[in-house]
Amino acid sequence: MAFYKNACTSIVSTIIIIVIWSKVAESTGIGVNWGTISSHRLSPTTVVDLLKDNNIKKVKLFDADPGSLKALMGTGIEVLIGIPNDLLEPIASSTAASDLWVARNVSRYVGKGGINLKYIAVGNEPFLSSYSGQFQSYVMPALTNIQQSLAKANLGGLVKLVVPCNADAYESTLPSQGTFRSELMQIMTQLVAFLNTNGSPFMVNIYPFLSLYGNSDFPQDYAFFEGSTHPVTDGPNVYYNAFDGNYDTLVSALSKLGYGQMPIVIGEVGWPTDGAPGANLTAARAFNQGLINHVLRNTGTPLRPGIPPMDIYLFGLLDEGAKSVLPGNFERHWGIFSFDGQPKYALNLGQGNKLLKEARNVRYLPSRWCVANPSRDLSGVANHFKLACTMADCSTLNYGGSCNDIGVKGNISYAFNSFYQITKQNSQSCEFDGLGMITFLDPSIGECRFLVGVTEYSKSIGCGLDDRWAGGSLLIIWAVWIFMN
Repeated sequence: MAFYKNACTSIVSTIIIIVIWSKVAESTGIGVNWGTISSHRLSPTTVVDLLKDNNIKKVKLFDADPGSLKALMGTGIEVLIGIPNDLLEPIASSTAASDLWVARNVSRYVGKGGINLKYIAVGNEPFLSSYSGQFQSYVMPALTNIQQSLAKANLGGLVKLVVPCNADAYESTLPSQGTFRSELMQIMTQLVAFLNTNGSPFMVNIYPFLSLYGNSDFPQDYAFFEGSTHPVTDGPNVYYNAFDGNYDTLVSALSKLGYGQMPIVIGEVGWPTDGAPGANLTAARAFNQGLINHVLRNTGTPLRPGIPPMDIYLFGLLDEGAKSVLPGNFERHWGIFSFDGQPKYALNLGQGNKLLKEARNVRYLPSRWCVANPSRDLSGVANHFKLACTMADCSTLNYGGSCNDIGVKGNISYAFNSFYQITKQNSQSCEFDGLGMITFLDPSIGECRFLVGVTEYSKSIGCGLDDRWAGGSLLIIWAVWIFMN
């Protein structure tokens, strides 16, 4: 930065740097994804306080959870709310359905003292190749109906509609050759025209971790931002990290449709901390801090020099221990905070020298754990172990996880305790036919943390059951399981 070379003192230089970084951070927009698929949910007010304490001014929700929206009212935090894929068909088919969705999830929360709503995400990665076109035909009609419903409610100019796309929507061997998948060309042409007409950005989710996880030949250093020994040369441009290469592949795809200058928002980007090889605290910090620093330098990419993404939403805010692990056990460990709002590692979001602050006033269950009874023969534990890990989160026990090497008895104890905590420490949930016992000594081993649940928030967890009744319900399931096996 040549303009501060003539500064009289280093103090003045430091002040200038801090001001510049804060301004760039504000314009670039570092936000977070707030997912809620967890067996140990903090209350929405606790989470919103966590956002405010960490000066996080943008948040992306995957639905329109009333508790979350009520907690965000009056905060000034910029909000994106999502329409899940399973609602696309009814909304696409009926203007009455779209009117009702807007009335219930938008109109009641905006206005004076309401939420600061910026985006509505219509679907979540609806063009994902693994969906085999299941949601594809509903996207444009749903967009049109929601736009019309917003206009009827005099909210048409308030909020922009977006469609979060997975990076598999486009493809190429080099960034300059980027193009949308052939089967998506028609709908992408319609989509970007709609977005352009309504002043909306293109939203994409980019995950270098998944490229590394799914391809043993992927250069590890290319996933990060410290430079690579395997850069990608594309004509006059050289790419030293996967993020820039992926981003410019999208820029090329948009250019081929005539929208090369369309603003781009990164809907999801991040690195998990557990559940797979390469998913650990060191790598997650290196990636996320490298990404933030890279964006805040305002250098852009080779195809968009000096123009970083409009907004970036880190994935995610908190760990979600009830997410599906079909993509991999790492799915439950994307948070920059653990499920209870504790920072996992030092991370500067661009707010001067401030690092992450922990959640305040979190209420934990009593400090007690369920472990394998050392005086019992554990040879018949298989069904109990399988059930505990079916109902609770045992993802850290698998290869690459932080609890992968704690031994057989350690594995059993971890599974027992995970089940015990999601039942709110119901004493019967530590029975396991006499194979479990309650202890007041923390059984955590090294980096393997045996959690204690929180008492923060009650919410429906399925089948119409509130989690205050989850303990008894899970015990019934446990009893039936053991009887059947």
